[in-house]
Amino acid sequence: MHRRRRTALLLSAALLTAAPLLTACGNDAHPGAAAVVGGDRITVSQLENRVNEVRTAQRAATTGEAQYEQAVAKSGGLARDTLHSMVLDRVLHRAARDAGVGVTRKEIQEARADLEQRAGDAKALEVTWLQQYGVPPERLDDNLRVQIEAQKLATALGTDTSRPEFWKALSEASKKLGVDLNPRYGTWDVEKSSRVDAKLPWVRDVTAAGSKQPA
Repeated sequence: MHRRRRTALLLSAALLTAAPLLTACGNDAHPGAAAVVGGDRITVSQLENRVNEVRTAQRAATTGEAQYEQAVAKSGGLARDTLHSMVLDRVLHRAARDAGVGVTRKEIQEARADLEQRAGDAKALEVTWLQQYGVPPERLDDNLRVQIEAQKLATALGTDTSRPEFWKALSEASKKLGVDLNPRYGTWDVEKSSRVDAKLPWVRDVTAAGSKQPA
């Protein structure tokens, strides 16, 4: 159990920071879409809402504007990282479904109770997940589902989340889904199942903390 939890934490970091092509979709092809995954749109509005959830949680967890600005600075490129996670969650879910893997509510509750005990209490766990992984409190259960799903998928494949066999399953899921990103947010590397920044001179990264646009 301890090894599984430790690996889950490492996977959380990988989901947020892995730096890893499908043809990127343009705004003309998918107006208002940040990405299209398996024919389902992740809209720019949905992405903005997710980014705002993190910024709201960061502001609530900090005291004073200076501390908040430090938190924002540490999570630069939040929109891209958030979209990466939103897409990878769907890719992982497809790979898990193909392998006959599912996650129960009880498993999520048990994992959360265990992590809360290790962190000290529920609030401490929420702060840790926010600071280390950019996961706001209202998304913590969703994130735990992802971690458990990843671990169960790896077990079903007879491997672990750090091995090529695991990421090959995600690559196959990416191909089946046909991940398509708006160039503003980069492109999707099918083999690595990860987002990579597009080298487009007309795309600017706007990261102002007070902006309504995702930072």
